[in-house]
Amino acid sequence: MATTSGFHADDAETPLLVNAVEGAVDYKGRPASRSDSGGWRSAAFIIGVEVAERSAYCGIVSNLVTFLTGQLGQSTATAAANVNFWDGTASLLPLLGAFVADSFLGRYRTIAVASLLYILGLGLLTLSAVLPLLIDSDCQTNNIVSCSPPQLQVVLFFFSLYVIAVAQGGHKPCTQAFGADQFDGQDPEECKAKSSFFNWWYFSLCAGSSVTASILNYIQDNLSWVLGFGIPCIAMVIALVVFLLGTTTYRYSVTQNQKGPFRRIGSVFVSAFSNWKRTTPNIMPTEVESDGFVPHHLSNQFKFLNKALLAQNYLKEDRCVCTIAEVEEAKAVLRLFPIWGTCLIYAIVFAQSLTFFTKQGATMERTIFSGFKIPAAALQSFIDIGILATILIYDCIFVPIARNFTRKPSGITMLQRIGTGIFLSSFSMVVAALVETKRLKTAQVYDLVDKPSETIPMSIWWLVPQYLLYGISDVFTMVGLQEFFYDQVPTDLRSIGLALYLSVFGVGSFLSSFLVSAIERVTGGDGRDSWFSNNLNRAHLDYFYWLLAGLSAVGFAAYLHFARSYIYNRRGTM
Repeated sequence: MATTSGFHADDAETPLLVNAVEGAVDYKGRPASRSDSGGWRSAAFIIGVEVAERSAYCGIVSNLVTFLTGQLGQSTATAAANVNFWDGTASLLPLLGAFVADSFLGRYRTIAVASLLYILGLGLLTLSAVLPLLIDSDCQTNNIVSCSPPQLQVVLFFFSLYVIAVAQGGHKPCTQAFGADQFDGQDPEECKAKSSFFNWWYFSLCAGSSVTASILNYIQDNLSWVLGFGIPCIAMVIALVVFLLGTTTYRYSVTQNQKGPFRRIGSVFVSAFSNWKRTTPNIMPTEVESDGFVPHHLSNQFKFLNKALLAQNYLKEDRCVCTIAEVEEAKAVLRLFPIWGTCLIYAIVFAQSLTFFTKQGATMERTIFSGFKIPAAALQSFIDIGILATILIYDCIFVPIARNFTRKPSGITMLQRIGTGIFLSSFSMVVAALVETKRLKTAQVYDLVDKPSETIPMSIWWLVPQYLLYGISDVFTMVGLQEFFYDQVPTDLRSIGLALYLSVFGVGSFLSSFLVSAIERVTGGDGRDSWFSNNLNRAHLDYFYWLLAGLSAVGFAAYLHFARSYIYNRRGTM
């Protein structure tokens, strides 16, 4: 018996368990008992681990643009592009991590290995912050920007960042899939718990990361970058210990199919390609296309696969034969891509909170009380506040009420939930554009346009509404995408499903980086100030936000088109 966890059921005796969970074993390889394994007890360990990992990651990425423009002396546009490129890479690497987990190591072992790699990356990142203190004592002044960073520091810093990206690629898709695996979707009560799991998973992550990120941002801005990078490293050490403590309580998914999921699906496409031009009988297998699962906009791709299946069944040649079940698995994966593609604009909008929002806040009045200024990046905690409040209202009030009308366990469908968030994100860009317009006018009124180092007499709290809208939209789109890509892929590919969800934001970050670079080239040069001028008082971020609002409207319309024709992979899924 092959397993997705690295454990083998044949390695231990199989006691008779009346309440055994189908398709799952315990840490000794025996059928998992419903009463002694899994559930919220096991999920709590995994949630605790992910809270620490997200706190560490957010503590780095939330203030990364400040480090790049400050300690490393990069321009605003260059720093924003670097942050987007790194964040995009970190969001695409889960595809590789999920492949390793689902095909070789299993989710449990992948999480353990990724945690060790995470600790290494964070340790090296801390060392990169120490290097300037060891190499050039003359730069230990308040005006660090005037000193060129040591080349060794730059190399070690970016190397460390991408080690962290690789580690995150193995950690993130596997922890969430492994956590959801602790609930049996075939059991009515555990099925409801699994639906709530995605909400409370995100709630816990945001609750932990919002507090720790704010503290880390303050430490990084006012005390020490060494300490600001070192604390996340310690947090990941603790996270690994917590994860290992839960080993005996976990359920580990197993599969009876000796062909790996990638081999099964890959063989369908290879066979389809090899048989595409072969002569086949002039009939189509109605048992393949009459199940109601084929959206109109993907019918050509599915006929391609169906023709391959027919060719193999009728020609009887010596090559790998794909079963109808394997073709249906390939269809299930293909059906996801129109939804994936139409969510990319949402991901581009999402990327802005890590870069330009923070730079805007740095120019505004941030004094809370005499002698204390709130770090500009700390306002990202309002995204988490919006998320926490919305999840409580959504899960405890909205879903129970919606169930009475829709008769669906989740209240509304996953696609309805995702679409609501995409609409709200478009609105957040409108708000951001209006606030930035006011900031620019305030700079003009007080004659501060050519004084970028002066604080604009406009409270940083003006930025709070756009952050809150980000958080509210996240609860709908982000959590909806997580559940959708976990549920709508074949069981053996659930790590890959969650990696596909993450890749939306990876590709979105790359597109954001490309968009920023292209606009910088088009609007700058010949002595002109680009939309992303280092002097934000002469920049036009408001134009950029209006552009994103328009793109979001187009993306939302495309999403509605494909969502209406999508038919869920499982008849009981909504």
